[in-house]
Amino acid sequence: MIRFSENHSLKAHNTFGIDAKAKYYFEFTELEDLEVFLKSNQSWKNEKLIVLGEGSNILFLNDFDGLVIHPNVPGMNSVWEDRNHEWIEVGAGEVWDEFVEYAVNRGLGGAENLSLIPGKTGAAPVQNIGAYGQEVCRLVEKVKGFDLEKGCVAEFTAAECEFAYRNSIFKHYLKNRFIITSVIFRLDKFPEFNLGYGQLEKQVKEKGEISLSTIREAVIEIRSSKLPDVKNLGNAGSFFKNPVVPKELAEQLQVKYPELPVYAAENNQVKLAAGWLIEQAGWKGKRLGDAGVHAQQALVLVNYGKATGNEIYALSEDIFDAVNTQFGVKLEREVNCI
Repeated sequence: MIRFSENHSLKAHNTFGIDAKAKYYFEFTELEDLEVFLKSNQSWKNEKLIVLGEGSNILFLNDFDGLVIHPNVPGMNSVWEDRNHEWIEVGAGEVWDEFVEYAVNRGLGGAENLSLIPGKTGAAPVQNIGAYGQEVCRLVEKVKGFDLEKGCVAEFTAAECEFAYRNSIFKHYLKNRFIITSVIFRLDKFPEFNLGYGQLEKQVKEKGEISLSTIREAVIEIRSSKLPDVKNLGNAGSFFKNPVVPKELAEQLQVKYPELPVYAAENNQVKLAAGWLIEQAGWKGKRLGDAGVHAQQALVLVNYGKATGNEIYALSEDIFDAVNTQFGVKLEREVNCI
């Protein structure tokens, strides 16, 4: 199935609910349809281009004067298994949390801590999504898709994806050049449960037996209690990354703020909780017009209805300045501002 239109509303394609429009919009469900479209419409090379999934990590500041490509490829299929693992290929257009549910129901471990993260599966390796001590890079076996510059299909192993904290080669060198059509994940038949992050272990044990299902249930409960449902309140989840700073700076801050949450990182650095910093700077629950900071989670900026992308961006700038002034820590946006 293909869909092509002009002056296309992107309101349903970004979880902030910003009513931006795209000059051109192309949606496909089969790789062959993408190849035909590109070959028969050479003018696309003269247009600005973005690849858009569910838009769960995007803030549109204006209309997009170019071509939006939406890879809506379906499918979840087992492609290989051995005694310890099973490899599942998932189409880029599949909802991420539906894949997590699929894996848990099959008794396959690895994705359960990533339950209820919004977005499509094709976006998961781009952002290297993560939560509760797990990152998707630990599950990725291969990323498959189409290279617009070379005009051919291509695939990347996990090592070639250059994964880092909320980062990958698809966010930089291959940004809007490589269109992900499917991802192959390696899941565990005999999973080792990852309960060492935050309140997760306590929440799981309250349910009795520790299992993939109870971990998923606990993660959903925790996320639902802290994070607004995008169907009811426009947001893109965590707006800022948790900053990674030198260990010495964290130690200095802990003298003044003993309760500062600090997590281990590599290369003599530590990770700070961005939400805590924002809350301490006085922004939790604040609202400027229809742009605001969520009352339960300061890391989440929300659209109460009619906020523009520029109003939400301006709010993020104010938060950035406040945290930098108070703590000497520069936040980095996790959301991609277009």
